[in-house]
Amino acid sequence: MKNPVLGVLSFLLDKILFFVKPKPKRTSVTDENGKLYETSLFKRGDLLEVPRTLFVHFGIYLGNNRVAHLIPDILPALTCKKARVENVVTNKRLIAGVLAKMASVRVDNVQDFAYGAIILVNSMDRHVKNNPLSNEEVARRAEKLVGTTSYSLLWDNCEHFVTDCRYGTPVSLQTDKFCDIVKKIIRDQRSVVISAAVGMALTLCVGVGPFTALPSFLITFTLWMAS
Repeated sequence: MKNPVLGVLSFLLDKILFFVKPKPKRTSVTDENGKLYETSLFKRGDLLEVPRTLFVHFGIYLGNNRVAHLIPDILPALTCKKARVENVVTNKRLIAGVLAKMASVRVDNVQDFAYGAIILVNSMDRHVKNNPLSNEEVARRAEKLVGTTSYSLLWDNCEHFVTDCRYGTPVSLQTDKFCDIVKKIIRDQRSVVISAAVGMALTLCVGVGPFTALPSFLITFTLWMAS
């Protein structure tokens, strides 16, 4: 017959070991400013979103602290030195890439991708109509696109890249929002009056000439016809 005391002790020992056994470690990384990112919360194929001051930057998490993201960059067109190109893209390189309409889909670590900002995970899933593809398929699509590519601030940006990878169709909610604002400005007849006033002021200050009068007339006429 089994000793009931030993049974109770065995039961208590199992419970104690359950609570005191070490928990699995959470993988985390910190950037140069000490900001902590829990990479264990990210899954391969997740869409990562980094809100900036004026825009939102996007990337696809590939696993092992790696993020694929499209970023404007002029340097790949100027040098073949891989070590220089792999350095973090500076603001000068980024602006030059925007003006030259050149970019690259590159793989950086989470810290360099986030650049000190918070990271949102898959928050676009509730805004895009298409259902997301499987995470592994998303990651594979992103990996295939790594390399130099063309760039357009409105029509071919980082948001188009991630939505094409995750949902199978390139869309940009930021571009749509910007276009809606432009439409409202064009349709507002007050913009016609403002453009006409600015044109007259420039004409009076600079003088009547083809470089002042013609653009002022064309802008005012276009706004009037579109409103």
